[in-house]
Amino acid sequence: MPHVQVRDLSVWYGNAQVLKAVNVDIPDKQITCIIGPSGCGKTTLLKSLNRLLELTPAARVQGKVLVDGEDIYGNHVDVVSLRKKMGLLSQKPQPLPMSIYENVAFGPKVHGVRSRKELNGIVERYLREAGLYEEVKDRLHEPAAQLSVGQQQRLCLARGLAVEPEVILCDEPTAALDPVSAQAIERRFKELSRHYTILVVTHILRQAKRLADHVIFMYMGELVEAGPARQVFESPSHPQTQAYVRGDIS
Repeated sequence: MPHVQVRDLSVWYGNAQVLKAVNVDIPDKQITCIIGPSGCGKTTLLKSLNRLLELTPAARVQGKVLVDGEDIYGNHVDVVSLRKKMGLLSQKPQPLPMSIYENVAFGPKVHGVRSRKELNGIVERYLREAGLYEEVKDRLHEPAAQLSVGQQQRLCLARGLAVEPEVILCDEPTAALDPVSAQAIERRFKELSRHYTILVVTHILRQAKRLADHVIFMYMGELVEAGPARQVFESPSHPQTQAYVRGDIS
């Protein structure tokens, strides 16, 4: 059974319905790209997977999101544990106002790690996983704000990995980056997908074609088509998907 299953999920912001009865399974340890025109519900779908929609005023959710078989919208769900399991990488890097080292160590400390030796190992491991360690190993105790934007995004990735999530949710994670930094993030995703389930919202069709193992195509709040990337990009079954892949819908 996949880690993440969405069943009849609908979302409203006030009176405006932005997701309409979405049903989809997210393949484990693959990169799933969520694509579609602006305003089609991509980010809303992503944020519904770890209850971040609760931070949006007037948001209302109907349906189920099952993570390891448990409905995350159930009454007794521990939201802190859920968000530890489902990490989020935002569009704009948001490092904490502290050192590079403390950014990565922050989550493990919150969850009870106190040993300096253990924290040192965690910081090095996840900076390496994010492809950043060699660039910062001699200045770990300098402010994270001194890093370039691309480095800050990889630091945020390391910070998210340090709490050992099962799923990494990425909301247009390269939108604020230069092409070289964006390529670095894409390379990390490819390597990390051997161990993590990764969902990437992207408005860049070329990026989805480079990254995706699996694709979800959204249009006007509906899931139009989902399947293996090659199938969706090379022989889509729905006319709207065909039009989007051709570039007729943007």
